[in-house]
Amino acid sequence: MSVMDKIGKAPVSALDMATQLADGSLCPVELIQATFAHIKSCDPAIFTELLEERALQEAQASRQRRQQGKPFSPWDGIPVAWKDLFDIKDRVTTAGSVVLKSNVPAAHDATMVTNAAQAGLVSVGCLNMTEFAYSGLGLNPHYGTPKNPYGTNVERIPGGSSSGCGVAVARGLVPLAIGSDTGGSVRIPAALNGVVGYKGSSKAFPKGGTYPLSVTLDTFGPLAADLKSCIGAADILNGRAISIPKPTPIHKLKFFVPTNVVFNHAEQAVVENFEASVRALQMAGATVVRGVCREFDRIRALSSEHGYLVGPEALDVHWDLVHSADAVQMDPRIVERILSAGEMSARDLIVIRRERAKLIIQNRQAQGDQIMLFPTTAITAPKLKPLEDDDELYQRTNQLMLRNTALGNFLDWCGIALPNGVDQNQLPTSILLSMPGGRESDLLSATITIENILSRS
Repeated sequence: MSVMDKIGKAPVSALDMATQLADGSLCPVELIQATFAHIKSCDPAIFTELLEERALQEAQASRQRRQQGKPFSPWDGIPVAWKDLFDIKDRVTTAGSVVLKSNVPAAHDATMVTNAAQAGLVSVGCLNMTEFAYSGLGLNPHYGTPKNPYGTNVERIPGGSSSGCGVAVARGLVPLAIGSDTGGSVRIPAALNGVVGYKGSSKAFPKGGTYPLSVTLDTFGPLAADLKSCIGAADILNGRAISIPKPTPIHKLKFFVPTNVVFNHAEQAVVENFEASVRALQMAGATVVRGVCREFDRIRALSSEHGYLVGPEALDVHWDLVHSADAVQMDPRIVERILSAGEMSARDLIVIRRERAKLIIQNRQAQGDQIMLFPTTAITAPKLKPLEDDDELYQRTNQLMLRNTALGNFLDWCGIALPNGVDQNQLPTSILLSMPGGRESDLLSATITIENILSRS
């Protein structure tokens, strides 16, 4: 099946697309026309806005460069879509809200959008998200909630906050979707939609022109059909030439599986698929060690006693808005969550920041060269309607959904969510591989090997 045949049907590898663009069997203009046709025939809640005029101009320029043998990069002509918190020139960045629609349009593209254009990527649109990126479930009352393409006979959530990113890639509408991740917002929708999600640590991607949630915890990264597509996208977003690293030999890899926190309340299928993945890695020659991660218990205690770091930072970003008459235009669940941080004291924030700095150092020393390994989410995608109807269930499910992934943001890890099976309802499960910030290249090289093993198991 060709790339054109897959569009709108199944996840499409950016690497495969690049091959067909290079050999001339795929035309950038025809590709973008087919992309928009499939987007328009699909769930209207996936995108908040399409960039048809811009995309067609970029595709035509890409075709001309290809014809002249002068592509900007091997990925010149590949479509990309952006979570609706990246600035796009001459467009208002709404961050999944309606309350910001009267803002002044962006004067410039975000840095990552600029870098993508300089590599020849074609920006097709802005993807739906949880309002202001403040939930791991992906619900949005303003633009609708993108529906998870998996499961049977009932609508299920996409995961958030990069909800449109996960669904757009899973449905094969775009090969690359770029999201943000403050507590799991790249890895959760990747996990629930059966695709690969990679987030860097705090310094891994340029943040210029992005709408913030937490200045400390915000990180970024791509969602794609496979890891190598994520790696190529990461290079492009950083303005680098694409360079796919060599896989690390499996016998050199050592994994640490924490026995505390991350398996609490986990569904049976999540645990079973995780253990099957661990067995596959061990049989291939990897070393797997299990034990307590003391930093996890300390993080939980800090949160219980002092609150969450994201809270006061989000409150600061949105202070004027949530204390204005315009707050009625926001999702009341988001408003409530933002305002709840007002109950924290100045000392709470100081203690959390001080202890976080200590824990990052302690964890880096304790973890060493080991790759942290545990389920990306404790549960598969739950049903949508009960979460829409029940505030208490929404809050409880949101906390559980974010629990595992948020640990990595607090400790400033880089992380990769990899699909590793399905449950009895054909809903995807996922494993999460993480290393301390700055070890991105090591993690990516190792995960190429891991992805190959799991794809055969």
